[in-house]
This record gives sequence, C-alpha cells and structure tokens, in this order.
Amino acid sequence: MPAEPATAKAEPAPAKAETGPGSGRFAPSPSGDLHLGNLRTGLLAWLFARSTGRGFLLRVEDLDRVKKGAAQRQLEDLAAIGLDWDPPVVWQSQRLPLYETALERLTTAGLTYECFCTRKEIQQAVTAPHGPMGAYPGTCRNLTEAQRRQRRAEGRPAALRLRAEVTEFTVTDLLLGEYRGAVDDLVLRRGDGTPAYNLAVVVDDAEQGIDQVVRGDDLLPSTPRQAYLATLLGLRVPEYAHVPLVLNPAGQRLAKRDGAVTLRDRIELGETPAQVLCALAASLGYSDAKTPSDLLKRFRPDTLPREPWRLDPNGLLQPSACP
Repeated sequence: MPAEPATAKAEPAPAKAETGPGSGRFAPSPSGDLHLGNLRTGLLAWLFARSTGRGFLLRVEDLDRVKKGAAQRQLEDLAAIGLDWDPPVVWQSQRLPLYETALERLTTAGLTYECFCTRKEIQQAVTAPHGPMGAYPGTCRNLTEAQRRQRRAEGRPAALRLRAEVTEFTVTDLLLGEYRGAVDDLVLRRGDGTPAYNLAVVVDDAEQGIDQVVRGDDLLPSTPRQAYLATLLGLRVPEYAHVPLVLNPAGQRLAKRDGAVTLRDRIELGETPAQVLCALAASLGYSDAKTPSDLLKRFRPDTLPREPWRLDPNGLLQPSACP
C-alpha cells in the first residue's frame, strides 16, 4: 500500500517493522531479446531470492521503447534456462495510477517543480555550484509563477522534477559495501507525461513487496537517488546487490552487435538452453552445475566473482562439464 505523504522537510520515514523476507525480482525492458548478460543477471537475481527464502517476481518495464513480442520471448528464454517465478507478471504500463499517486504526494509536500529545459539546454548547462558532476543545475527550480506561465505559453512541455534537499545519499550493497553517490533534481515525469524510470521502479518495488534488488553494477550510480526518493515517500529501501556485467573481448558491455549473444543465437549455433545455463553457472564459479536447482544448493554470494565476465560470443560457450 502507498505510504503516508512525505513531509515538507523531506525527512526519512521511520523504519517499518520487519515481517520476514519479501521478494526479489528481475525487471527487463522489452526492447529486444535478452542477451547472455541479461540472462546471467536474471539467474543471479533468482539465486539471491530463492537462497534467502524470498519470492521471485518478474516485472516488464514497458514505459519506454517496446519491441513487439519481445516481452513474451524474454519470459520464454528465462523459463528455457530453468528459472521459475511467482505470478503474476506485472507490466508497468498497467500501473500508471500508482505513479500518479506518488507524484501527488510529493507535490503536496512541496517536493516537485516543473522543468521546461530541453535536453540540449541541460547538456550545455554548467553543473550547479556544490552539486555532483553532471547534476541538473536547477535552471527551473526557482522560477516564478509568471515565468512558468510564459514558458507554457511558448508551448514548452514541462517535465516534473524532484526538489531534492540533499546532494548525496548512502546505500549499503551486499557485495560492495557502503556506497555514497550523487543525488540531484531527478526527473519524475517526462515532458510527454510518461512516469520516469527512477520513480516507477521505486513505487513498483515497494508496492510489490520487493525488498531485495539484484541488478548489474552499471546501475549502481542511480541507486542513491532511488533510495533517497523511497525515503521521501516513506517506503522501505530494499537491500541491493550489484553484480558485475558481461563484457565483450574489447572490454565493452556486451551488446547484440557483438554476435551470437542471445539464447536463440546460441541455439542456432547448436547449443542447448541447458548448455547455456551451464556456461552461465561456470562464469559464476560453479563449473559442474547443470540446473538452477544444482546451483542453488551450492550458491554463496560471498564467493561470486567481483570482476566482469569477458565473453567472446563468436566462440563456443559450454565448459567440458556441461551436458
């Protein structure tokens, strides 16, 4: 259920009583087929959740670019490598009233403002004094009502930004320890009316009872912003585990342009889903695990590799121990 409105001083909400573990989740965007890095992160999210007695949920984050049929293929690929999840699968596009309620609460508390800046103007702006590098400089933060009316009359669409009261926030990561990162006046609703990712993910995780978030470490810099926003809404901050990515031989994040990187690509090369799963397990240090259940019996987060997995998708995946 949504929490009580944030106060005007934006003080963190008191911690709620623990009622046992909630759920972990995997939340892909349906912009295309999952690649091996996505599947590996999904497997890790499943292992973290199941090994701690949590539920495991899937959420389709379809507020941005959507490719027809991609979500269904993603679910099929996760099932093909042996993962299961607790129904129902949730679609963000069906949850818009929840995001609007959160926006209303923040606005009532005086914690939002309209921003009329274009992307180009933001890129050209100088970072706010004493703010984190690259932070939104607050160009529209203190506009008068007359100035806002003028910009509306000019036809400028208005995004809605958070009126942040801090420039940094600290989170604790299960693998990386304490991490203190930048917070700025992040966008909560885009100029076209679409709820922004940082708002939607915070609202969804809390409403779904998700108290464990396992995802790629490329998302670590955005985590302090999300945790801070959760405190403003009086929501529980989940525990986080940011895991290393899969990289191509050049050391860049794995992408579909790198070759045979999806499960369907690997099947076309003659590999089976079981062999792909076995290779993913081997990359985590479990070279003889042939199913997710095998892996779960031996899973220990403290032994996970801390470095990215470098993968040549044009070679064979399966280790000798794979079936």
